[in-house]
Amino acid sequence: MDLHLKGRLVLSRETDIPGLEGFLSESNSTVLAKGAPEGMGAEVISHRLEGNELHLEIRSHESVRAHDAMLRLKNAFAAKFGKEFKVGVRDIVIDTYDITFDIEKEPVHDVNLPFVERLSFEGTKATIHLVDVEEEFLQGNYIDRMISRVQEKIEGQYYEGKGEFWKEMWTSPEKPVKWSDDPTDAMLDAGWLKQGPTKGKWFLRPQAAAVLRAMERIAVQEMLLPLGYQEVIESHFVSFDIWLKTGHLEGSPNEFYYAFEPETRDPAAWERFKDIVKITKKVPEDELLKLVKPSNAGLCYAQCPVTYWSFQNKTIADGSLPLLLFERAANSSRYESGGRHGMERVDEFHRIEVIFIGYQDQIMKVREDLLEKYKYVFNDVLDLEWRMAWVTPFYMQQAGQVGIDDEDKMIKGTIDFEAFLPYRGDRDTSEWLEFQNLSVLGDKFTSAFNIKGQKGEVWSGCTGIGLERWTTAFLSQHTIDPENWPEGFRKYLPELPEGYDLL
Repeated sequence: MDLHLKGRLVLSRETDIPGLEGFLSESNSTVLAKGAPEGMGAEVISHRLEGNELHLEIRSHESVRAHDAMLRLKNAFAAKFGKEFKVGVRDIVIDTYDITFDIEKEPVHDVNLPFVERLSFEGTKATIHLVDVEEEFLQGNYIDRMISRVQEKIEGQYYEGKGEFWKEMWTSPEKPVKWSDDPTDAMLDAGWLKQGPTKGKWFLRPQAAAVLRAMERIAVQEMLLPLGYQEVIESHFVSFDIWLKTGHLEGSPNEFYYAFEPETRDPAAWERFKDIVKITKKVPEDELLKLVKPSNAGLCYAQCPVTYWSFQNKTIADGSLPLLLFERAANSSRYESGGRHGMERVDEFHRIEVIFIGYQDQIMKVREDLLEKYKYVFNDVLDLEWRMAWVTPFYMQQAGQVGIDDEDKMIKGTIDFEAFLPYRGDRDTSEWLEFQNLSVLGDKFTSAFNIKGQKGEVWSGCTGIGLERWTTAFLSQHTIDPENWPEGFRKYLPELPEGYDLL
């Protein structure tokens, strides 16, 4: 890595500074070399004092970044000359800053980055050219993150359009095909469903609601309570600082529903807005934007981030490990745009988020226990045709980039559960529905929230039980006629509600 910076220390007043030349020469071998191998520190290669500005040109390598060198010089200058000459440093100004670094692969197409004047590539070297860089930019470690972001974006170009790693683990016996209708269409025709008031939402009438709640009872009573899970309840709102820690805000910001608080509750401030609504019977969007604060939170995307947040900076007693929790109160909201379809891919859905935290050996045992319960429920209660696959995504979109690895050992990673949907075509060539997954995430989230056990590092995992997905898989195979439903399920829903007639 090669770094070339031209900038200024803005002093508190104009003055001659005796000994400045010696100070800078000595700094090259002391403060600017600290922590670096021999000959690999930063170096002031030119300087001049004009008025109250000390102009500096600095070159450096990776060990001491040039912008860090400027910060070090600022502090050293104040210590050296502040007391004797009553002159300090008011500000740092970076006029130009070129950062050249190695990249593993050449970019496939253009790479863009905010804050950058120019980003250029020559073979496997990249150069970031910055101008007018503020001190906050240096203090906040933005430079290193920009370098990492360039590497990530290039790596991402090589995986665009590729699927995730997929390896079949287990498949159930084939089941007789009872019908080939889309269950969402069938429920609409039967009056069980109504399209929601906004895109990607549904109103579930009594019959559909009863099926969904039966799925919930099965999950809780057949799986979670027998395994010792405890229920928690969280808010539907998630603050940005939580999503920053989990990586969701950099991984999936295009899929969030954002929340905005009113600037004030004072009715007088809202009088014009209300007048326009009353007169026009329309929402004056421009007026509304004046009356709400910038968003600092969004609607729940997945329940696990807030659960992790609730244990931030805590040490969990060994007697409470593995910690087994589930949450079912907060609806999940995701902007699916053109990807919506039926009940199985929606913008708002109901699910039970299952979170487990413990030492590595405990986490692996928890996963095995959950797998056995899932097999029982899907085979003996719901009587599904389904399969399990080990998947290793290149990007775990819910939380940005996650280093899930080791397909052979199958330690950290995700198991997908997929159901055959007859309405999509034959079982060999059609796309099966991923209706359940189970992930072991290592220390990604426990480390992000500084969650520990008494013996040190703990891992975590999660499995989200999507009730709409379970319902779709079940009805796709068993029809919407209760006479075709297996006895294991009918135990939880002996008969459908009557519903109501609409004229």
